[in-house]
Amino acid sequence: MELSREGGDGNTEQPHAIADDVASNHVEEERGEIHLPENEGDTVGNGKTDSKRYGNSDSNVDHEREVNDRSSDIINSADSQKANGTVQELIQQPHSQLPKPEAPPGVNDTCSPPNLSPKMERSVSAPDNFDMPAIGKFIREKSNSFSLAITKRLSSLREGRNNDEDEEAILKPASNVMEFNLVGLKVIKSLKELGKIELKGRISFFSRSNCRDSTAVRSFFRGKNLNFVEINIDVYPTREKELIERTGSGTVPQIFFNEKLIGGLVALNSLRNSGMLEKKMEEMLGIKCPDDAPAPPVYGFDDDEAEESLDEMVAIVRVLRQRLPIQDRLMKMKIVKNCFTGADLVEVLIHHVDCGRKKAIEIGKQLARKHFIHHVFGENEFEDGNHCYRFLEHEPFIPKCHNFRGSVNDSEPKNAATVSQRLTRIMSAILESYASDDRRHLDYVGIRNSEELRRYINLMQDLQRMNLLTLTADEKLAFFLNLHNTMAIHAVIRIGHPGGMIDRRAFFDDFMYVVGGYPYSLSTIRNGILRSNKRAPFSLTKPFSGGDKRLELAFPKVNLLIHFALCNATKSSPVVKFFTAQGVASELRYAAREFFQRDDGMHVDLAKRTVYLSRVIKWYSADFGQEKEIPKWIINYLDATKAGLLTHLLNDGGPINIVYQNFDWSLNS
Repeated sequence: MELSREGGDGNTEQPHAIADDVASNHVEEERGEIHLPENEGDTVGNGKTDSKRYGNSDSNVDHEREVNDRSSDIINSADSQKANGTVQELIQQPHSQLPKPEAPPGVNDTCSPPNLSPKMERSVSAPDNFDMPAIGKFIREKSNSFSLAITKRLSSLREGRNNDEDEEAILKPASNVMEFNLVGLKVIKSLKELGKIELKGRISFFSRSNCRDSTAVRSFFRGKNLNFVEINIDVYPTREKELIERTGSGTVPQIFFNEKLIGGLVALNSLRNSGMLEKKMEEMLGIKCPDDAPAPPVYGFDDDEAEESLDEMVAIVRVLRQRLPIQDRLMKMKIVKNCFTGADLVEVLIHHVDCGRKKAIEIGKQLARKHFIHHVFGENEFEDGNHCYRFLEHEPFIPKCHNFRGSVNDSEPKNAATVSQRLTRIMSAILESYASDDRRHLDYVGIRNSEELRRYINLMQDLQRMNLLTLTADEKLAFFLNLHNTMAIHAVIRIGHPGGMIDRRAFFDDFMYVVGGYPYSLSTIRNGILRSNKRAPFSLTKPFSGGDKRLELAFPKVNLLIHFALCNATKSSPVVKFFTAQGVASELRYAAREFFQRDDGMHVDLAKRTVYLSRVIKWYSADFGQEKEIPKWIINYLDATKAGLLTHLLNDGGPINIVYQNFDWSLNS
């Protein structure tokens, strides 16, 4: 079929049309003829459309509705009327899944001039093999993919920023600390509270060690990020008089805003609950602190206490130190350094103290009982003759004793129970200031630079000649438990924590205090005193020999709970605790329960029928007895959950496996 239009001048015009290769519709260009596939059944001519496909030949509206259902894009040739001719309409429908064809550059939307040949030709501006719809589709797909990728990236960044803001909003009410995790670095930044009052004055309060109300006040001020001055009257005993003068009583805590007394914990809670605390702080602390407010403790200086009285034997000791012939001697095939004989001491006393020989011997015995002098082999107290003795400061163990400062403390020895109580209070104050809430982590740098440690070291000099035999059983138990734990902290500060097996000897055996005239290390306290002079793990000898004077202080029976109260500054050891003579028995039971609540202390695996225990129990198995009896003993110190699991294993009659966990020797800092 030939489609043509006759113009008024008899010339043939070519209609404006673009043929596309579309799925099942093939338009062939050949000698000016357009052939439609037979299966379409559409004939264009005389302004009519065949009805085989659309089912309604009389209505062009129905025809267009069916076409729209098949394809979303319709190409309609615009009807154009001229004065002397008509242009017939040509409608070609592309496949519904293909993009709408677009005219290439150079082709106008209007019909060609009437003088063109009947043959349909492409624009000369496009090459013959140029497939414009495919190129357009490719460009659109790539641009859409690129736009989608950019949109997703921007959306993810926006969501990430919103999530961070949400997390920050959640963290702010609960804490004033935000954590930023960077590659290889963790930065912790303290955030300032919104609306925080700028304080020009000073908050101070009086406290005591191991006081629950004082701990609550301290925790409150820390939680509010408020600077405060704590005056612990156990650390600064002379400030107790000032406390009584300002408040009329010695009860603590007592809080001061500048020079004005607020009261104790009850008064603080009342202000906080009524919402008046901030207003009160703004009124009282908005000005500079006056001079009559409680003064901060002065660090580096001791209190102006009454001068300690010297021992009544000091005058005689000073004469002996100057007059005795001190030299190295050979005794029992050994060279004994810095010693003198009993006869020499008696002669000096007779000539310089103006006394008889019998009186001189009695004075020598008094000097030995007060630990000014000792027999070089510990064989006797004091006798006249060729027995050799030496002064305490000349003992070979003195260089290893870290509570000895060049000379012996010549003051009158203090009561052992009083010194023990003072020791407990100072160390409790250190823990309250420099330990975590669970006491499993200590700030050793802060402790090393603290005034509390300086005063503790001064107090330790009182141990040099103290008479420990005056302590009761409970006082002695509490004293040596506390002494062990304080020495462990001091050893970390002075010599560092052991990193290997070789270094542990210096830590446990070589770091010493001179107490009551004799040396004590961490090992001798644990194995010699508390464990009734038993061999340490992996050791072949006992701490004390048969004639050792320290055996008088050793406990006759081992209390198994001590193993859960002695801290050696490692993560797997029990937490640091200090005990009182009045409640040491109950405090030991609590320490054991607290230790077994930890997974590294004890836990049960029902599936494997295994009980996992601390390796401490393995090391000191000589104290705990047969392994099969250990679970029955432990069950008395477990919480309900672990006790139930262990009871189930013990009562079902099956075998129980006991595994000892690895010990973490890293520092508990």
